[in-house]
Amino acid sequence: LHSTERSCLLRELHRFESIAIAQEKLEVAPPSPGQLRHVFFHNALPFVGFGFLDNAIMIAAGTQIELSIGVVLGISTMAGKFKFFFSFFFSFFFFLLCCSSLAGYVEALASRLGLSIPDLTPKQADMWQTRLSAHLGKAIGVTIGCILGMFPLLFFGEEEEKLEEK
Repeated sequence: LHSTERSCLLRELHRFESIAIAQEKLEVAPPSPGQLRHVFFHNALPFVGFGFLDNAIMIAAGTQIELSIGVVLGISTMAGKFKFFFSFFFSFFFFLLCCSSLAGYVEALASRLGLSIPDLTPKQADMWQTRLSAHLGKAIGVTIGCILGMFPLLFFGEEEEKLEEK
């Protein structure tokens, strides 16, 4: 972070801490259903992007690596598990390289879509309802993203049929 960003972050942390100290003396109402929905979508949207990229890259890279390893090493169908292990390992490695560079873009896209941070007090942010809503948002978001990310499978059926004909 740049020095201006660090000072802005420090200022916000001090403000958050002072609110937390003041709120500790008061009894705070649990978050409203609207706030919980906001927390849910705030956590779900970036994970839809993550799940989409995860599945799309793993399927595309895994299939290409599996085909190339099988051709280069002449691995038969009997050694399919061995081939699958290496294709999974290398596609996961490829995904980690891609994910580290694409994570910032997913977060930037989520913020461009108008996804603001939920307005909660520190006590409300720590309540079980808020944490449950956040975890459900992440789980459902990554599930939807993984389902959407299976689109490369639509293109592999024709290639496998062509390879079987040859």
